[in-house]
Order: sequence, then structure tokens, then C-alpha cells
Amino acid sequence: MLKKQTTVIDIGSSAIVTLIGERGVNGSFKIAGKGNVSYDGFSNGKFFSPSDLKNVIAMSISNAEQTSNTKVTDVFVGVPGEFCSTYSEELTVNFGKKKKIKQVDLLALMHKGAKKHPTYSIINNSVIYCTLDDGKRLIDPVGKVTSHLSAKICYMMAENNFLDFISQIMAEIGIRHVSFIASTLAESNYLLDPHIRDRYAILVDCGYLTTNVMLSQGDGLLFLNSFSMGGGHITGDLFQVLKIDFNQAESLKRKIVLGWQTGDNETYDLMGKEFISAYSAKTTNEIAEARIEIIASYIQKCLDRCEYEFPDYLPVYLTGGGISYIKGIKDFLGRKLGRKVEIVSPNLAQSTRPDYSSEISLLDAALAQSENNYNLIYSSRW
Repeated sequence: MLKKQTTVIDIGSSAIVTLIGERGVNGSFKIAGKGNVSYDGFSNGKFFSPSDLKNVIAMSISNAEQTSNTKVTDVFVGVPGEFCSTYSEELTVNFGKKKKIKQVDLLALMHKGAKKHPTYSIINNSVIYCTLDDGKRLIDPVGKVTSHLSAKICYMMAENNFLDFISQIMAEIGIRHVSFIASTLAESNYLLDPHIRDRYAILVDCGYLTTNVMLSQGDGLLFLNSFSMGGGHITGDLFQVLKIDFNQAESLKRKIVLGWQTGDNETYDLMGKEFISAYSAKTTNEIAEARIEIIASYIQKCLDRCEYEFPDYLPVYLTGGGISYIKGIKDFLGRKLGRKVEIVSPNLAQSTRPDYSSEISLLDAALAQSENNYNLIYSSRW
């Protein structure tokens, strides 16, 4: 089988990233091109500078084209969690006699649970679990023999305004075909091992300006809630309270060590071109901890809204470029949530950081859809 290059566009809260890649060996990827362009981002489901988005996306695609020496005509666009919603349905079909399940049977069952919504459209769906005659749960029933098929299916929806806006931009810059993938669903399925998702798994993606809280099971999301706060708010707090340059505040944030029992004379030092700036480690930590406590309280509120009951011992898997890299974040956030916290990120030599999680997960999901040649994850709106 010929390897196929695929292009994905990750719409983050601080940058638009275009990746052109294909599968490598042993679960790796070959990245042929990448374009990373910073922009104002979004908050509360609204872009700060929507009129600039076309140029930012075009520049990101152009940069990826130049590094890969290819022309992009088809893309998969990741829909951020703030523009998505999810629901699940229990569905059953009786065949009357035993038969071997085909892919078309599963897709037909999935279609039965699709609901029309005035402001959202289904962009993806996936299996949470299936059961056959023997009652055992499994994810992929294709090829099994049974007289009935039951399934719990996850349906990911995206705001029509977002889909229409991005589709219009893509048409204007010459993209021939656009498919949409929920970034949160892609992250859950790529970052968390299937055995972890067998029962329940909590995944939190804390980015620069937005945080997504997910409860996953099987290959689907049972619950998704988002709020507009992330690591950039720590930078903003340092900027305002310490009255320093914003870039300095960002650099200072990256030196923070949570849990450090600092004395009054301990400092974080920033190297300038001709000088060293020293900032009180105690004050800096207090500012950052106050904001992270707010983020933790919002995460807990999201989990409290979840209709599913999951055990207290269930850990929180943390990813994203907002706070994952802060030293001591696992213990600090774990104490605030009353749960063990683990950092998850792509297990790739070239992309091991949590801030790469979304773009690599999208590439994995897009390649899976292209390779399978069917819309188990739907690429178009209902």
C-alpha cells in the first residue's frame, strides 16, 4: 500500500499549525512540512480578530507547503473544544439470523442515532462499545458473527457558525476539500492507551487561553466541557502584578517551580542582553499558584457537571502547552483536584512535548480516516 501524505490544520488558542505528514515506522510519523503562525486566538467561542484569520491560515499553509515542496488542496481541520459538543446514543439492530458484521452494518447503526440540531452539525462519530449475542463488550464488531448488534455511539458536533466560517476561508484561499475532526476526540484516542479507555478516562487539555475537560470511554467522548482560561492567564497575571514586559512575564513563567519552599531572598533570574533581572521567587510562585488554583477549581466544576459517575481514584491525564511544562504541576494540581495527575504527550522522538499533542493527534486521526477509506469518523456535515 502506498503511503499517503495528509494535511491537518490545528486551530489552537495562540497559533495556527499546519502539518503535512504520513505514517512512519513503529507508530511514528514523517513530517514533510510544518507552518506555525501565532495569532490573537479565541475566547468564549469567539475569535478575537476574525478578519485576520484568513491571512493567518493562508500563511500557515504556505509555510508548510514551502518546507514540504508540495501544494495543499485537501485539508483536515481540527475543531477546538470550545466550538464542540458531544452526546451518545444506545442503539440496537436485530438481523433475524446470525450473520457476519460488515462495516456498512455498523455505519447504518451509527446513522440511526444522528440528530439534527439548529446550530450544530455532527462532524465525527465513534464507538464507545458494542455488544453481540454473547454480551461481551468490544470496540470493533466488524467480522464477528451475531444475530444482533448493540452499540453505544459517541457523536461529536461542531457549531455551524465555525464550520461555515472556516469552510468559506478555505474556499477563498483555494482549498478544494475540507474535512473536520474534533480535536478533543482525536487527542483522547491518540494519547490514551485503549486499556485506559476501557472503563473511563479523564483527559484535560490546558492550552494558552482555553482548557478542555473530557471523560472518554472506548473510542468516544462521553463528556466534554470547556472554559476560556489557560497558561496565558498566568503570564497576564505576572505582567500586571509585577509590571514587567509581557515577553519577560512569559519567560519568568517558564522558570517557576511549584512547591519550592522559597525564602525572602530567593529569586528567579532572567538574562537580558546587558543585564540580569531578578524577581522574587516567593511572589512569583504566589501569583502563579493563585491562577492555577482558579484553573483547578474550573476543572473540578466541569467534572462536577458530568452526568457519569466515575471513581475517586481515577487519575487526571494532563496535556497541552498551557501548564503541563511547569515544574511541580502534577503534585500541585493533584492536591487541588484530589486526584493523581499524569502528564501525557506524543511518544515521538521529534514531538514529545505536551503542546504538540493536538496537532499530532489530529494527524493520526486524519491518516486513519484516509487509510480506512470510510467515514467511521465523518468528514462532512449531516
